[in-house]
Amino acid sequence: MDFDDLIEQDAILPALKANSKKQVLQDLAQKAAEVTGLPERDIFETVLQREKLGSTGVGNGIAIPHGKLAGLDRIVGVFGRLSRPVDFDALDEQPVDLVFLLLAPEGAGADHLKALSKVARLLRNPDTVEKIRSSRDASALYTLMTQAAPPHAA
Repeated sequence: MDFDDLIEQDAILPALKANSKKQVLQDLAQKAAEVTGLPERDIFETVLQREKLGSTGVGNGIAIPHGKLAGLDRIVGVFGRLSRPVDFDALDEQPVDLVFLLLAPEGAGADHLKALSKVARLLRNPDTVEKIRSSRDASALYTLMTQAAPPHAA
């Protein structure tokens, strides 16, 4: 699974203007609904339920909310770069400005975990994160993500 299998350029929001964790999740769910054709409400509720189990704010200003959805036929990513960081109840208690929403089919199993691992690895690289934070358009962000990620790394 390559990174460009996880996200499309039109699933990148380079300047998300949200004021809360809930609003970030709503905005990403709305974009995910456009990409997948699934109801925005279902996506939002799934992600919100997962957040109630524990924050997906992994630290260093990064969050990777995720969930499994019936009716989804592939793993789908939506990325948002926030104009202003928001409180996300992150593990390090730092506000979040980079959010990668990952949605998987209900039966995805190991593929879902591999995709999560791939996203986490990409966003753990300080050089890549710095470039993502300084990029202002979806095309540049897409190129950074798909070229920075090593191919076929699981």
